[in-house]
Amino acid sequence: MELDMESLVEATSGAVGALVSTTVLYPLDTCKTKYQAENRAHHHQKYRNISDVFWEAISKGQVLSLYQGLGTKNLQSFISQFIYFYGYSFFKRLYLRESRSKSIGTAANLLIAAAAGACTAIVTQPLDTAASRMQTSDFGKSKGLWESLSEGSWSDAFDGLGISLLLTTNPSIQYTVFDQLKLRMLKGNIRKETDDASAREALSAFSAFVLGAVSKCIATCLTYPAIRCKVMIQSAKSDENDEGKTRPPSRRTVSGTVSSVWENEGISGFFKGLQAQMLKTVLTSALLLMIKEKIAKTTWVLMIALRRFLLTTRPKIKSS
Repeated sequence: MELDMESLVEATSGAVGALVSTTVLYPLDTCKTKYQAENRAHHHQKYRNISDVFWEAISKGQVLSLYQGLGTKNLQSFISQFIYFYGYSFFKRLYLRESRSKSIGTAANLLIAAAAGACTAIVTQPLDTAASRMQTSDFGKSKGLWESLSEGSWSDAFDGLGISLLLTTNPSIQYTVFDQLKLRMLKGNIRKETDDASAREALSAFSAFVLGAVSKCIATCLTYPAIRCKVMIQSAKSDENDEGKTRPPSRRTVSGTVSSVWENEGISGFFKGLQAQMLKTVLTSALLLMIKEKIAKTTWVLMIALRRFLLTTRPKIKSS
């Protein structure tokens, strides 16, 4: 089956955007993740705020450890965004073709985005788990990809999959809001799609940045408690408890994590690190969508040029 060109352009530009934004903001992501993963009573907390994580890396001479797990995170980001954008674009075009509609409603958009997100989560969950374990390991003591995945049973690599599936509502909300705002911004300036690259409409870099930030803010606020629980479930397992005594490793469950947060930190614990999450995810999403919008047009030109080249160079079958 021939790949849908529109979907392939969306997937490629989205994956490249994810790669760049993840790399640029990775130290912030590491600090944010280590801060979220800590679950101790307030008077026993090691990190009072996200900046404490950064200063710990400096004091230990482990600044480069802020990049531990970057390779795995980039691999996971590239694959997940490629699958997500391809699935989202493909399912959206399939819906429009089958329903014979000119536009897609909010409910259908949410459903399509959730389906694309679920496929993405299932495929990339082991990489997501490994990246979280690397980031939350002690500075300078992060393990490699295979070693991180081989800890415990194979099923442990899928820790947090249930919450990941639940969190498909996050990109569903984000991209639905982004698409709706984008359509309104380009309303009256959208031309009929043709096979010509100049027919593609694109947002300006600033507009894409603003819309990406607004859409991600809304999605993050609504889903943050689940985000924090997922980080805690996937984090590197410590051998010590709050009193510094050794303890046998145990598998974290959703119910156990929720109970632990409630007992140690109260209701506010479910929103610990929200500001850091907002800063990181909003910047990441805004950069991703800004880069994606600018790369998409270039990718579209290259795809058309490649297709025309292949068509003109295809050998003709001589009739006998």
